[in-house]
Amino acid sequence: MNPALKWLSDSYETMLLELTEYLSIPSISTDPLHANDVVLCAEWIEAHLKKIGMPLVEIHPTDRHPIVYAEFTGAGPKKPTLLLYGHYDVQPVDPIELWTTDPFKAIVRDDKIFARGATDDKGQFFAHIKALESIIATSGSLPLNIKIIIEGEEEIGSPNLFSFVRANAEKLSADAVAVSDSSMIGPGKPSILTGLRGLCYLQVTVVGPNRDLHSGSYGGPVVNPLNALCSIVASLKDSSGRIAVTGFYDDVTDATQEERESFEKLGYSPEVLMKDINVGALNGEAGYSPLEQLWIRPSLDLNGILGGFTGEGAKTVLPSHAMAKISMRLVPHQRHDDVVEKVREFIHTAAAPGVSVTVTDLHGANPVLVPVNSVAVQSASKALEETFGVPCVFHREGGSIPVVELFDSVLNIPTVLMGFGLKTENLHSPNEHFHLENFRRGMQSAVRFYHHYAKASTL
Repeated sequence: MNPALKWLSDSYETMLLELTEYLSIPSISTDPLHANDVVLCAEWIEAHLKKIGMPLVEIHPTDRHPIVYAEFTGAGPKKPTLLLYGHYDVQPVDPIELWTTDPFKAIVRDDKIFARGATDDKGQFFAHIKALESIIATSGSLPLNIKIIIEGEEEIGSPNLFSFVRANAEKLSADAVAVSDSSMIGPGKPSILTGLRGLCYLQVTVVGPNRDLHSGSYGGPVVNPLNALCSIVASLKDSSGRIAVTGFYDDVTDATQEERESFEKLGYSPEVLMKDINVGALNGEAGYSPLEQLWIRPSLDLNGILGGFTGEGAKTVLPSHAMAKISMRLVPHQRHDDVVEKVREFIHTAAAPGVSVTVTDLHGANPVLVPVNSVAVQSASKALEETFGVPCVFHREGGSIPVVELFDSVLNIPTVLMGFGLKTENLHSPNEHFHLENFRRGMQSAVRFYHHYAKASTL
């Protein structure tokens, strides 16, 4: 057995205790009340990276939450440099009453560890840290050069990471970047993502009369901002599920026959999805399978709506304003900025006279395609297959990881999206958890990946 793999097996209980300690820090980036906890978490990571033997570890303050950077360059210039990216911040825990245990007191049950951040992304990234430690502990060095960047703002859109990467492009230069912040295609089925949808997230605010009005005294001639907003939202998609915004599909291309055939080989069952989320039917853009709708077609959804009286009982009122949050998932070769303008123009055209409408671009990301033939991706695929005992699958994902495009456009390096989590692990929801079997296999896969990549791309 590889000495590092044996070390991981022998040290597992200690590593589990360390992960439990890491998960206990409530590093909720969006909540100002937890700002000190976020800093504490960054300091914990700094200390831990030093403890495992990383020779250079730095904390870089930002306008909000710190970035932790570390590097090992002792493998020398003839060996490749791999950049590891992760995030230590987590989502809020609401609604807290739906958690069966304290979200920041990790417990193990049925070989799963339950805590906020367990799978997104503390547990997944910790697998890489432990893999590095196992190699250093057993050989005193690493087979390749490693750089690490772990941020505390991913869950709020990484507002300071982009400027940090651009300002430190030379410092972060590498031959590839590995990101473990995604899900496998299914239990026991290792997979690597080759495509991510982008994101366009807008707020639409509709303002009408200068105050809330009595619905009996004013209802009829006065345009109700909430009614007007609902009409706008309804006009964004037609009865077939197609987005009605003019020019929205100009840059969208259909799946190739090869892609459709590869989707069929995955054995995807819509019934499994329906059972998981407890719904009786699925719906979406007509003419496309659920996987095509999720991976290669854009989407538009209402994420929240607010307006008027929402308390107990009745209040006959015409609200003076209403607001909606709308997100769109974009596909290659759509661009976030272009979509924002097209949607903004459509909404203003659809708005009823008698109200004013403001469309605010809250944040977004462009879609990404990852080349599967890079040395790094192929090395990761080999490592995953050896660890799980079955071939690695390449597939796309409906979500967005904005940093992937950042690394592609600024650092000009390929990304390896090798997630160890599962979609069923309640990320962003109560009772988030991480299957410990995948934590163990994640560490093993990372060890094998580093060795394969070092050997395959020796300069």
